[in-house]
Amino acid sequence: MTADAMGGVVIGGALARLRRATGLPVAFGGLVESGRPRIRISELSGTTTAALHALAVISGSGLGGRAVALARSCAVTDYSGSRQISHEYDVPVAAEGIRSVLAVPAVVRHRVRGVLYGALRPAEPLGDRTLGAAMAVARDVEQALVVRDETRGPLAAARPEPARAGSGRGAGWEQVREAHAALRALAPRITDAGLRAELLAACGLPTAPPRAGGVTLAPRELDVLSWVAAGATNTAVAERLGLRPETVNGCLRSAMRKLGAHTRGEAVTAARGAGLLP
Repeated sequence: MTADAMGGVVIGGALARLRRATGLPVAFGGLVESGRPRIRISELSGTTTAALHALAVISGSGLGGRAVALARSCAVTDYSGSRQISHEYDVPVAAEGIRSVLAVPAVVRHRVRGVLYGALRPAEPLGDRTLGAAMAVARDVEQALVVRDETRGPLAAARPEPARAGSGRGAGWEQVREAHAALRALAPRITDAGLRAELLAACGLPTAPPRAGGVTLAPRELDVLSWVAAGATNTAVAERLGLRPETVNGCLRSAMRKLGAHTRGEAVTAARGAGLLP
């Protein structure tokens, strides 16, 4: 999975959570483009047209651009009539038929990395509770981006050579990791013990052979860490595995302790080095 695709997974999951948390029927968003002062709206949820898809929003322009420039949340009750924002994007906004819109930035290390939007079709005020719920989702996005940064940095340093054809370590390797996490999450739901064992054995195929005397993780710890490695936040891991958030936190702390890691990213890197994760 490429960096852009991985970002799409993070934003796409966040939009679904934003709609559930706020009750807003429409959500969309994207990440800041590398080296450019603009965001690209890559993910849509609850929209009825494709008018907003792939829209490039320049910093300072429109509602999302204002959120990027100020590095804080912004909202308008009537987008097309608002005097708080510029109106370069009125046409696609009107085409989607939305009027009340909020934009919440995801800020990592004092830099805006993406923006989440939520919207209503009628012109109705968006209260503090709605804005607070959207901001909480943006914090999840920030956490996911930090983990992605932490895991990509050490891995890039460990594998400085560009991936060769057939090496199995190119962009598609991230997709293998996500599939590995999904299959491990599916295994506990299989009632046939033999089939479940076969599935778990297949999950081990992309990993390295276990080292003698090496670190071992409990199955649930490995399930949690597999999703963390795929870029999921603790909240998202709990949803995917059907666990309570405190259970996820406990499993992650235990795995980090066994691996001698101080952060989620260090834990993922250590688990891969030990052959526990692909």
